[in-house]
Amino acid sequence: MTALPTRKLEAWRFTDLRQISSTEFGAPPAMAAAPDLPDLPFPRFVFLNGTLNAALSTAFAYAKPFAPVREQGAQPMALINAANAKDGINIEVPDGVDAGEVLLISQASGATPFAFHPRHRVTLGQGAKLTIIEIDKGEGVYWQNALFDIDVAQGATLQHFRLQQESVEAFNITSIRARIAQAAAYEHFTLTLGAKLSRTEIEADLVGETALAHLNAAQLLGGAQHGDFTTIIRHKAPNCPSRQTVKSVLAGKARGVFQGKIEVDQIAQKTDGYQMSQALLLSPDAEMDIKPELQIFADDVKCSHGATIGALDEEQVFYLRSRGIPEADARQILIRAFLEEALEPVTHDASKAIFEDALESWWGKQ
Repeated sequence: MTALPTRKLEAWRFTDLRQISSTEFGAPPAMAAAPDLPDLPFPRFVFLNGTLNAALSTAFAYAKPFAPVREQGAQPMALINAANAKDGINIEVPDGVDAGEVLLISQASGATPFAFHPRHRVTLGQGAKLTIIEIDKGEGVYWQNALFDIDVAQGATLQHFRLQQESVEAFNITSIRARIAQAAAYEHFTLTLGAKLSRTEIEADLVGETALAHLNAAQLLGGAQHGDFTTIIRHKAPNCPSRQTVKSVLAGKARGVFQGKIEVDQIAQKTDGYQMSQALLLSPDAEMDIKPELQIFADDVKCSHGATIGALDEEQVFYLRSRGIPEADARQILIRAFLEEALEPVTHDASKAIFEDALESWWGKQ
């Protein structure tokens, strides 16, 4: 089995996987508990402990059978996934088809530690459209190591909205590789609330002129949670915009990480790349590591990045309290306003409602 990456690798310097390597994970057990499914009228894929449950899933016209793949790259987590993948979605939307929305639900629970490695593939034909609403939840100690291979053809649009609300004893590592063709768009948002240790890593290749990547995230962590959001956007064609906004709210002894890299090839003139990371530390023991990178080989580009780390403005808290708002509610209002920019890509009403409910649940636990 391929070894887990260590902090000696630059890409993993802020995230230590020794908690995973020191845990003995068995095979996923049969899941007895009834899953918590959202009441939404969309086709759905329901995975229980990493295996598609046909009884709980519904038909989707563009679903294909799962097929294992041979991994060609050198990325350690992808190699581990390929060696262990047993199930996953395989969606192919034909040219010109608006496939609407689909739910991807993963629910996990077990009495002893176990691991599963979903392998997902999503392919959109020219001018096609699809929205994926992904929800990851669970109880107990487990490791989900998921990988998405995404291909968005010319003029197509894929919206991918993720809620990571795993067990706070679990580990979640999700790798996403997206290829975005001419005039196509990949719009992504991840809300991270769960897992003891999590990492979302996205590699987006803009390979056609005017291709768009919009990668946003919000992390709300407490206790001793560790959350890592890492991105690489490769501009390989002219006139391509990319946008990244990552907001982190950290309480207790939580640690957040954002690594964002924008690569601009020599051919990619007129690139417009924007990247911003901001963190609110609600505790003196919380920690945030931010590492923005720009690698530019073209001479006619507009690229920018920024990063801020701070605490809530006590003057703003006092102002709201002076208007009769309780302190806890005042802080919640300010934090919610802080997160608003990251939520901008989520224009889909049903998805936004899911995130709003999850945020309300997080407030209640702090």
